[in-house]
Amino acid sequence: MSNEEPISVTSPRSMYEPTARLPVNAVLGQLTNEDVVRLRRILSEPIEFLFHESFDRHGIEVDLFGAGGVVPWLNSNEAGRLADRSAGPSSTLSTDEERSLFLKLNYSRRVMTRILKRFAGKRLTARATSELLAWHAEAVQTRCSIVQANVPLVLAMAKRTRLSNMDYAELISEGNMALLRSVDKFDCGRGFKFSTYACRAILKSFSRVALRTGRYRSRFPTEFDPTLEKSDHLDQLRARQELDCLEDLREMLSDNVADLNEVETRVIQARFALNQVTESADGGPKTLEQVGLLIGVTKERVRQIQNRALEKLRAKLQDDYLAA
Repeated sequence: MSNEEPISVTSPRSMYEPTARLPVNAVLGQLTNEDVVRLRRILSEPIEFLFHESFDRHGIEVDLFGAGGVVPWLNSNEAGRLADRSAGPSSTLSTDEERSLFLKLNYSRRVMTRILKRFAGKRLTARATSELLAWHAEAVQTRCSIVQANVPLVLAMAKRTRLSNMDYAELISEGNMALLRSVDKFDCGRGFKFSTYACRAILKSFSRVALRTGRYRSRFPTEFDPTLEKSDHLDQLRARQELDCLEDLREMLSDNVADLNEVETRVIQARFALNQVTESADGGPKTLEQVGLLIGVTKERVRQIQNRALEKLRAKLQDDYLAA
């Protein structure tokens, strides 16, 4: 790829909107479903890279990627090779390692842009598709290596940031997104360390979280309380139904529609407090024993009288319901 005509660059940052089309079905059939999805994404999203003066130097690909260069995308085994190779460094990158990774990332994206420009408005060939997928995999894995090496920055900045009443998980999430954006925007040609640039971006993202949270709490100053969300509608409905039933029962006893005798009426009135003032001390329902003392019988006899009276009332209600 290095023997091609260089792209004229008026600014270090370049962005290209792909117009190339998918290859024919015969070529797509040789790819895995995952590769087809990646290819569609490549053709539907803009590609952005930062130009470096070394990109036009003869032998730059060997310096960046070794004598073997970037192998065209042949099969899924190649994907496994790249994934294993780019598991990502666990220690802090040196200045030279960091610079090399950023040059690899932007050079890979530059080559992708060249391929897509060469096939602008046309279908990709099998070789162009293979090369495009290979360079895309190289860019993705290099980006992952940079991110993995700098993830501790987000955790360190989150611990140092003293923002009261902030959700720590939300801070980490915003910080990670800022880190990803920083990788795409960082220009290693300026001679600065990436951590200097990324830390400022991460702190700005934390400020945005604090501002957003402040606006939210100005509108919703009260913390969420599940008890405030609980409605007493069912309780109120049940209470109204009980009052309606008691009123209907009073009317039935007043008119004696169920043909209750005097003792049965007294028992029902006493048991359900139908003839008492509820605010008075003795206005509540009475127990079987209390009713027995009123009418001079045992509480077991009161139970029998109550059950017989309720059965008469129930039968009357059923007759009225069926008649309606």
